[in-house]
Amino acid sequence: MKFEKTPGWLDWYSGPSNPMFKVPAGAVDAHCHVFGPGEQFPFAPERKYTPCDASKHQLYALRDHLGFARNVVVQATCHGADNSAMVDALVHSNGKARGVATVKRSVTDAELQAMHAAGVRGVRFNFVKRLVDFTPKEELLEIANRIAPLGWHVVIYFEAVDLPELWDFFTALPTTVVVDHMGRPDVSKPVDGPEFALFEKFMREHSNVWSKVSCPERLSVTGPKALNGEQNAYRDVIPFARRIVENFPDRVLWGTDWPHPNLKDHMPDDGLLVDFIPHIAVTAELQRKLLVDNPMRLYWPEERT
Repeated sequence: MKFEKTPGWLDWYSGPSNPMFKVPAGAVDAHCHVFGPGEQFPFAPERKYTPCDASKHQLYALRDHLGFARNVVVQATCHGADNSAMVDALVHSNGKARGVATVKRSVTDAELQAMHAAGVRGVRFNFVKRLVDFTPKEELLEIANRIAPLGWHVVIYFEAVDLPELWDFFTALPTTVVVDHMGRPDVSKPVDGPEFALFEKFMREHSNVWSKVSCPERLSVTGPKALNGEQNAYRDVIPFARRIVENFPDRVLWGTDWPHPNLKDHMPDDGLLVDFIPHIAVTAELQRKLLVDNPMRLYWPEERT
């Protein structure tokens, strides 16, 4: 089936630079996606956007280029609750990928078990209104209770302004909870301001809450402008991500977010995104926790020594 991508959609950057920062051995890109290819894995009829194709082969070639050992492939909203493309990527990863699925209440226990066997270890609940239609919270809570016995976790994607109204629901979830991209803070506001302080309180008061400190390209206002010779600036995001890494070093993850859905102003160089890491995890110990120890504990616990 032929799909025409949404007007204004930028294709992912096909010539990533070689990172100056060398990630530690065993590093995990803990947030990335596959799109289609549409002719093999059609996009969902209810999708809010149509992406360009971004295959498992291209994802794993990027992994090797950047120096990572493993991936966590997160189900993309453009595929809805049809996890076929994501599961196919896991099956063909030689054990080097785990997955996060999107499921509906109608999912069967047999389907959950099959996804677990393929490498799925979590489900994603998306609360960003421009990307998905609202799913009743009681349905999401029912799903969370069903996946908890499998040892899976819940990934939540929301925007900072919505945290107060979602707080009670998030804290009722019976699993580990992983927040995408620090809850999308407004980085034009002070890092010491009340909005980000609420997110820090959320993590501090609930030891089951983790955060991805990813996607500076989505959060930044200044963008990747050159600054003192540094091309990959995103300087306004650094204080937010660094604070989370330093305050919660055992509950943070990082990922490229390749192939960067729904970006319209610029498409990041994934090599330069890797060079952002030492600005937010400034010691070798913090870098290892962020890139190796934490994702291995969450996604490959059976391989930890």
